[in-house]
Amino acid sequence: MKKALLTATVVASALTVSLIAAPAATASGWELPWSGHHQGQAVPFTEATVTAGADGSYTVKWKARGVRRVEIRANGKAVAKGGAEGRAVVTGLPAADRQWFDFTPDRGQGLRLADRLVKLEGAVNFRDAGGYRTAGGQWVKMGEVYRSDALDKLTAADLAVLQRLRVKTVFDLRMEGERTTAPDKVPADATYTVADVFAGSPSFLTRPKTPDEAVKAMTDAEKTMVSGTGGKAAYAKVFEGIEGAGRSRTVIFHCTAGKDRTGWASAALLTALGVPRETVMADYLASNDYRKAANDAVLSRLPAQQAAVYKPMLDVRPEYLNAGYDEVKASYGTFDRYLGQGLGVDARELKQLKKDLLVG
Repeated sequence: MKKALLTATVVASALTVSLIAAPAATASGWELPWSGHHQGQAVPFTEATVTAGADGSYTVKWKARGVRRVEIRANGKAVAKGGAEGRAVVTGLPAADRQWFDFTPDRGQGLRLADRLVKLEGAVNFRDAGGYRTAGGQWVKMGEVYRSDALDKLTAADLAVLQRLRVKTVFDLRMEGERTTAPDKVPADATYTVADVFAGSPSFLTRPKTPDEAVKAMTDAEKTMVSGTGGKAAYAKVFEGIEGAGRSRTVIFHCTAGKDRTGWASAALLTALGVPRETVMADYLASNDYRKAANDAVLSRLPAQQAAVYKPMLDVRPEYLNAGYDEVKASYGTFDRYLGQGLGVDARELKQLKKDLLVG
């Protein structure tokens, strides 16, 4: 198919759109789509992203198979039109908690996309857990499940945002001491549930003295998340809560930094839904970007030797997540057996979860 030349349609004086021919998109991993229209039809989009700029602009990219035209709409108005592959820079949109874009192809099911990060005053790693393409070509819905760092510093404005996002269920993956020192702030009408991943575990009871010890502590903790009694019980609660939320979903799961215990919750959910391992890893590693300023601030206040020991514990690294997958293989053989035997998610429940959270 000959690629259509991209054109811009300006629909309001406050809105400007810049469109340019797009190079082959790369799988950046975390700013991807969700839901759409025309249930039961295939989603032609193989790649699609929305990235919010610091200046209030939004860069939208897409690549779709077997289509000639794609229209992008925001706030009910067309903001761009293009061919099967394109890139658009949109400015002038009004402020919003999340700016959604509807990507509508001339055939097949559309997608609704937003930037992955939800900007809050009291949290730096609050982001959508959905928005990824599965190996089978479906997409994980956005706006249904969120992952976050601690919620104890949320402001009144932040809580208002969570209410507008329809947050109904919060799973706190932290230990008792963390919960006591920094209790969660949640919307008044949300259900709060403790799901302590390290309950009864010796993880982090002793402080590492060298960088190597710190790395080992992180990989050992990842294994405990998978096979420890507390980890199995906690993640079983999370899966049960997501699967049981139904139409009343939206769900948040979080720990202190939103990267390790939360990272495995997200990895387990995405893997169960059929998202490729490399995409799951990209989502996991994204915490390094979202938490960079906060982590740098912590390290800058420490003596060099102490910072060297502490840095591996602030990072997310491939070997940490891989340790979790290795533990699944060692303890259960397959991921499906981990879901069934470890978390109690049977075939019927997994099928329902996919029905609820996947489109296409």
